[in-house]
Amino acid sequence: MCQLDFQIEPRKNAEFMSPSGRVPFIKCGTKLISEFDGIVAHIGSKGISLSNHLDPDGKVDMRAYQSLVNNVFVNAELYICWVDPAILNITKQRHGSVYPWPLNHYLNWQKRREVIKKLSILGWYNKSLDEVFDDVKKCCIALSERLADEEFFFGKDKPNELDALVFGHIFTIITTPLLDNKLAMIVRDHPKLVNFCKRIEIRYFQRTED
Repeated sequence: MCQLDFQIEPRKNAEFMSPSGRVPFIKCGTKLISEFDGIVAHIGSKGISLSNHLDPDGKVDMRAYQSLVNNVFVNAELYICWVDPAILNITKQRHGSVYPWPLNHYLNWQKRREVIKKLSILGWYNKSLDEVFDDVKKCCIALSERLADEEFFFGKDKPNELDALVFGHIFTIITTPLLDNKLAMIVRDHPKLVNFCKRIEIRYFQRTED
C-alpha cells in the first residue's frame, strides 16, 4: 500500500527470528522490526505513512479502531487456534510440522502455554466459544458501521493503517475454513466488510499477467 519494494522469504523459524517472538516482522538493512505497530512506526520514521492525510482527530479515531481490531480479532484467532479443542489438533499439526520430533511437541506445548497466559491476563481464556463469536460479531458491526458506504475507512479515497489491519484479518478469516466456517460466516454476514476486502485484494494484491 505504501508502494515500497519488498521481498517475501518463507522461513520455518520466523517466530524465533522476530525480536518480539511474533510475526509479521521485516528485515530492513541490519534492522529487524516486528509486529504491525512496530513496522508502521519504522516506516513512519522514514517519512512514509498511509495516514498523513488524516487530521489529529481522525488519527485518534483510527487508533481506537485499531485497538478494537487487535483486542477482538487477534484474541479470537488465538482462542480458536490454541484453546478450542476442535481446532487445537489442526493447529498443532500446522505449527509443529516443520520441526522434528520431539521438538515439535515441545514447541507446540510452549506456544500454547504462552497463548493461554496472554488470553488469561486479557480475560479471554475462560470465555465460551459462543462468547468469542459474539465479540467478533460486535466488532464486525462496529467496523461495518464505520466503513458505511465508503471505499475505505474514514471516507477518503485512499487507505490508511486501519484499512491494512482490517484487510489482513478479514481476508484470513474468510479464506481459512475452521469450525465449519462459523467464524467466516459471521464476517460474511457483513457484506460491506467482504466487499471492502475484495477491493483491497484486487487493487493491491492481485497478481496480473505480464
